[in-house]
Amino acid sequence: MKKILVIGSAGQIGSELTLSLRDIYGGENVIAGVRKTKPSEKLTETGPCEVVDALDMDGLVSVVKKYNIDGIINMAAILSGTGEKNPMLAWDVNMNGLINVLEVAREYKMKQVLVPSSIAVFGPTTPVDDTPQETILKPTTIYGVTKVAGELLGDYYVKRYGLDVRGLRYPGIISHETLPGGGTTDYAVAIYYEAIKNKKYTCFVNADTRLPMMYMPDCLKATIDLMQADFSKLKHHCDFNVGAMSFSVAEMAESIKKFIPEFEISYEPDFRQEIADSWPNSVDDSAAREEWGWKPDYDLDAMTEDMLKAIEEKHKKGLI
Repeated sequence: MKKILVIGSAGQIGSELTLSLRDIYGGENVIAGVRKTKPSEKLTETGPCEVVDALDMDGLVSVVKKYNIDGIINMAAILSGTGEKNPMLAWDVNMNGLINVLEVAREYKMKQVLVPSSIAVFGPTTPVDDTPQETILKPTTIYGVTKVAGELLGDYYVKRYGLDVRGLRYPGIISHETLPGGGTTDYAVAIYYEAIKNKKYTCFVNADTRLPMMYMPDCLKATIDLMQADFSKLKHHCDFNVGAMSFSVAEMAESIKKFIPEFEISYEPDFRQEIADSWPNSVDDSAAREEWGWKPDYDLDAMTEDMLKAIEEKHKKGLI
């Protein structure tokens, strides 16, 4: 690809992915698509930024033509927690926005579209341990429903139109840069911030809640590795399981106590507990490892040490 448009560049993953791609492909070749009229200085200073709403077909086409875009990464989505509060908005953004992206890519004969999926595609009837690549997809959230439909739609465009569409099922993503935006796994970021600021945290899921997780550097690595993989070697396209680590909230707390012994945690589960309970404990990502060489770098303690160090620096500077 020569010109890449990242829709959702102001989001938790999109913000860091855009900067990583600019390091690889050059700032002028990666266009940050944001809905906010004032994107961050990091985005504006390192390359072009445009206001892009995936639901605005005319606006999307205008940006594609302006920059001769030949690849799109669609990070725009309403996540699980927010989606349950407004299901129709989640459907509109996650599905109609995706259809617009795929149609623009098809019409303008783009080289690639990458559309992330999620472990939210799984449900309570899915095997919870080492969840297989090919398994039951019966989610109980609107976010999960849209992600299942998105995987199928992307695969349809591969088969029907020969469009190169790719996607991976993100686990919970943990980062100290941009805060998450309404997902069920948000606790896995908040716990670190609260450990630094207050030395205590009240979690909205139970102590024994165990989910697949991934540190942001591994998330970026997985996304870019899949982008750069040889299309002819891919047997799957839009639904790759990717794993890095799985741990319970209590295990997170113990990891933090290795660095902050006085840290305390309490639990007040809310509606997100039911969502978390419908997701896997761990996933089998052998297809990603075999087809494009996926391999994570971070484990829980390595991530915890890095997260706490970065957030402490922010705290000292008065940024949080």
